[in-house]
Amino acid sequence: MPLISFTDKGLYCEPGRFYIDPWQPVHKAVITHAHSDHARGGSQAYLCHRDTLPLLQLRLGPNNYQAVAWNEKILLNEVTVSLHPAGHIIGSSQIRVEYKGEVWVVSGDYKTEFDGISGQFEPIPCHTFISESTFGLPIYNWKPQEEIYRDIQNWIRNNEVANKTSVLIGYSLGKAQRLLKAVEEVTGNVYVHGAIWNVHETLLQAGWKLPAVQRITPETPKEAFKGSVVIAPPSADGSPWMRRFAPYSVGICSGWMQVRGNQRRRNADAGFALSDHSDWNGLLQTVKASGAQKVYITHGFQSVFSRYLNELGIDAKEVKTEFGMEDEETQFENDNNLKI
Repeated sequence: MPLISFTDKGLYCEPGRFYIDPWQPVHKAVITHAHSDHARGGSQAYLCHRDTLPLLQLRLGPNNYQAVAWNEKILLNEVTVSLHPAGHIIGSSQIRVEYKGEVWVVSGDYKTEFDGISGQFEPIPCHTFISESTFGLPIYNWKPQEEIYRDIQNWIRNNEVANKTSVLIGYSLGKAQRLLKAVEEVTGNVYVHGAIWNVHETLLQAGWKLPAVQRITPETPKEAFKGSVVIAPPSADGSPWMRRFAPYSVGICSGWMQVRGNQRRRNADAGFALSDHSDWNGLLQTVKASGAQKVYITHGFQSVFSRYLNELGIDAKEVKTEFGMEDEETQFENDNNLKI
């Protein structure tokens, strides 16, 4: 019996009697991060990183939560569990599980480049590693964050000259917070969709220092948007809600924008390949750094990535899960029943 099994409810550690990011209600859920494909309601008890706690409370409401710091060891029925930075979004963690000398690591979603807000990813040595592969193709090779930020800033400046509102599309938990850091150097006139506002307020109350924003309401005058920056989730793109910003220019912020055809299909004016996931090289480097003898590949380009690992002599296998069902454009706001 492996230390962690792949079941119809999710990743299950039988000796510890807990699940990791289960997609059905269970008695004990250990959560990597607060995106809705990894953190679902209905379980009796949750264990997460302390920065994830307020986000789970926002999403799932009152519950039996236990929050820990990174590297803090917790004993669950003789199984030692610790959480380590994953670099994906605020509070995102890898789950290290140790029992009788055997170590498994469940990465959840991760990003190896430090973004200044999500925690610095650290590779964890283990015998078995469970990895995502959202962008597990060689074509996905990210520019440094600073360079992407400069591209966004220059685009905003050009829109200001053209008297257009700059509308940046990025999901409300993770991408929106990074975009605020990118735009604060060029403007303090930032408006946000209601879903982003609720996450923003939750983080402020938890002690995070984020740039000031204004919530968009039906009462916000159209004149206020001229020359401003608007940050909105994917669900708003192309909707009647956008009409109030005219004339405007739309920039989509997603790793999928690495492929130019995706920008055309989304009918966007600009695309910025700003991702909260590792690129091809980041995935490879992480797997190698783990030293794992066995690797399981979950959501994304599983077949390509696992086949390549096997060609390198690393024992890799595809595993079907319900992670990534909403892909990188996770519409986190829908799970909150938030109003515009």
